[in-house]
Amino acid sequence: MNQPRGRRPDADVDDLRSTPPGAGGLSLDEAARRLTFYGPNAIPEEPRTPVWRRVLQQLRDPLILVLLVAAALTIATGDLTDATVILLVIAVNTAVGVVQEVRAEQAVLALSAMSAPAARVVRDGEERSIPAAEVVPGDLVLVAEGDIVPADGDVQVATLLMADESSLTGESVPVEKAPGTDPSHGTVSAGTVVVRGRGRVVVTDTGAGSALGRIASLMGGAAGLTPLQHRLARFGRVLAAVTVALCAVVLALGLVRGQPVELMIVAAISLAVAAVPESLPAVVTLSLALGARRMAERQAIVRRLPAVETLGSVTVIATDKTGTLTEGRMAAEQLWTPHGEATVMGRGYEPEGRVVREGGTVTPGDAPDLAALLRVAMLCNDAALEPPADGSTQWRALGDPTEAALLAAGARLGLDRAVLEGEMPRVEEIPFDSDRKRMTTVHRRPEGGLRVACKGAPESVLREEILADGPDVLTRAGARAEALARSGYRVLAVASVDLEDFAESPRTWESGLSLLGLVGILDPPRSASETTMAACKQAGIVPVLITGDHPLTARAVADRLGIASRDEEVTTGERIREGTAGDLTGVRVYARTTPEQKLDIVQAWRRAGHVVAMTGDGVNDGPALRRADIGVAMGRRGTEVARQAADLVLADDNPATIVAAVEEGRRVYANVRRFLLYGLAGGTAEVLVMLLGPFLGMPLPLLPAQILWINLLTHGVPGVALGAEPVAPDTMRHPPRPPEESVLGAGLWPRIVFMGAFVAAVTLVAGVWARETGRPWQTVMFLVLGATQLGVALGSRALPGTLANPFLLVAVGVALGLQAAGVYLPPLRELLGTEPLPLTDLAIAAALSGLGHVVMRVQARLRPERPPGAAVPSRIREH
Repeated sequence: MNQPRGRRPDADVDDLRSTPPGAGGLSLDEAARRLTFYGPNAIPEEPRTPVWRRVLQQLRDPLILVLLVAAALTIATGDLTDATVILLVIAVNTAVGVVQEVRAEQAVLALSAMSAPAARVVRDGEERSIPAAEVVPGDLVLVAEGDIVPADGDVQVATLLMADESSLTGESVPVEKAPGTDPSHGTVSAGTVVVRGRGRVVVTDTGAGSALGRIASLMGGAAGLTPLQHRLARFGRVLAAVTVALCAVVLALGLVRGQPVELMIVAAISLAVAAVPESLPAVVTLSLALGARRMAERQAIVRRLPAVETLGSVTVIATDKTGTLTEGRMAAEQLWTPHGEATVMGRGYEPEGRVVREGGTVTPGDAPDLAALLRVAMLCNDAALEPPADGSTQWRALGDPTEAALLAAGARLGLDRAVLEGEMPRVEEIPFDSDRKRMTTVHRRPEGGLRVACKGAPESVLREEILADGPDVLTRAGARAEALARSGYRVLAVASVDLEDFAESPRTWESGLSLLGLVGILDPPRSASETTMAACKQAGIVPVLITGDHPLTARAVADRLGIASRDEEVTTGERIREGTAGDLTGVRVYARTTPEQKLDIVQAWRRAGHVVAMTGDGVNDGPALRRADIGVAMGRRGTEVARQAADLVLADDNPATIVAAVEEGRRVYANVRRFLLYGLAGGTAEVLVMLLGPFLGMPLPLLPAQILWINLLTHGVPGVALGAEPVAPDTMRHPPRPPEESVLGAGLWPRIVFMGAFVAAVTLVAGVWARETGRPWQTVMFLVLGATQLGVALGSRALPGTLANPFLLVAVGVALGLQAAGVYLPPLRELLGTEPLPLTDLAIAAALSGLGHVVMRVQARLRPERPPGAAVPSRIREH
């Protein structure tokens, strides 16, 4: 509760060393940003990964392994040119991945204020300042307002001491600290921030033994494969088996027909290379890199490139409350007096805003009852509001955030705190304590006499021995206080009385008061949180709330943001600990949870087959951020622990960026499937041509060099360009793909077979026609097969008929030119074994390539890709 900073009558003040408030030089927000691990056995940051290890991690990607096999096969054929291209793709893919990770690490370090504050300790009877990392158990540490507590310890002496523990517990309200009380109030934890008062603490635990260290021990374990990597690994294994089988068939058929053994071995290996979509890693990398760049423009830092796609596969978003969905600041939002109610409008601790009653803005003259309520709340107050500094745009709270919220509310009504204190200076006070749960100050009135100002918990103030109001007022106020509490508000009751002089005993100051009203205070949701949760639900993603805060507060925030209705069940950490919570995936709101329980909840959803994203900002969120499929941390308010554990860091703390990231992830996956349709359809066509050609009187339809050339042109730059296709307009109106669905699922296999059969049929028909008319049929088939595949690439666009992704248009045009050059340029003709064709034949081949584009568009309309079905279990949808 509220405790004063100035003019304290307590004798304990004299026991403390004389140090100025805020000796750490930090506001609460600044201290939270600088939070990290301290102690002699300090838990180190995540170690820097050497470049060579990063390279090896990139090369272990299943797609890269397939590509390395393809490169080995091309080298075996003696085609060093094609092998060079494949190795170049590997090099570019690896370089992009490594550079992205290094840049992300540097960006996260730039967000972190890594300078650890000094600790003030008493050793050998003398006060000295030492680095926080040198604090050891047994040290006597002095803490004051603004300090970060350097280690766990027992409170020995406390004067009005209060600590913000939200980074560890998720509790949005600061906690009073005093010696000899229960552990939650008689101890302090490393990494928490002193928001009021001062005290002496005997250190009990540091480093790994501290509360921070115990949380850090839950953060082990390397990141697993992303959903896309799992899918592509399965696809790679199937593709390898099918390719080997088909190549064996081609080799056997050729040998049966009497073709030379060496030629058929080379042809089989070339066909294997053609069947492998070697541009797929480059397509994936380009899509991820473009997504990471677009997200960086929206203030989202991608620490691991695959994380971009993972968000597109997410089926559940588990989010912390304090500082993530909410502003992490207290706001006085609801006012009640015996004469009516009002709402305070504004942002953060800014004094700018307004007070609204019955739809209109009011001033002190319009609403004297509200003015009287907020005047007393501002007088009985020890906080201060600090204007923006150091390039910041946000006002900051100095002292108790609850009291700062009262100051902001008064300013929004039009009251001036400095004028009030000048008119009615404080002359006495009764500080807050945990037994009375109220604070009282006495002020001298300009006209003479005194004014007693009191504020505190409703159960402490709404009592007959405190108030002179009648039973009707007390009953109405009690009912309204209970309703506000059920809605998640922290409620303060405010009262006052005017006295003639100091003749009365201090015991009489808190009697005979008149109730001025109630103030409902809460940590308000961010402006973007409600639209973010609505967008997630529209996209078929289940949002769940996991917080260390009170169940009523959690329920109210979940109801306001549309995560769960007020009637739905809230599971608490106590029930989870006792084993009475039941199925952890059966509810949407979890309150009073510990870091271990947050981790259990995330793991339960993952075991149920979901892809889970966890968002948070506190130390207590670190383990869940690390173990989730993707962790998303707040960059500004977020602690260093949260940033290091996350895959994605929101530099501007805007939760709306999560929706943009989900859209980017889905775009990546859609483009991978788009390329697979195009690339595998081409590979299928080449295999069918080589298998069926001999039955049509063409012993070897295409030479190995011709197959490799076609593969290089079609799977090269045009294939990579498909990875830059824009997002489809309806992407966020469908649920995510089920995690168990194959990358070729949802009807993609039939489309691949259909387009492959069509391209093969066009090529074989052109070859038969050319052979029957005495034309160089092998050259015609070479030209038609490549050109038709490029037509299919144009038909694969996400937004046909637009200039979106002009890179693809240029790439297809260049590839067509190189395909024609393979027929008309003498050096290439000699390399590929082709013959020049009349211009009429070239025009026919161009027309046939147009057929590829037309049929691709027609089949996309007649056989559209099946949208994802619901990716969540039916019991969750019905919940």
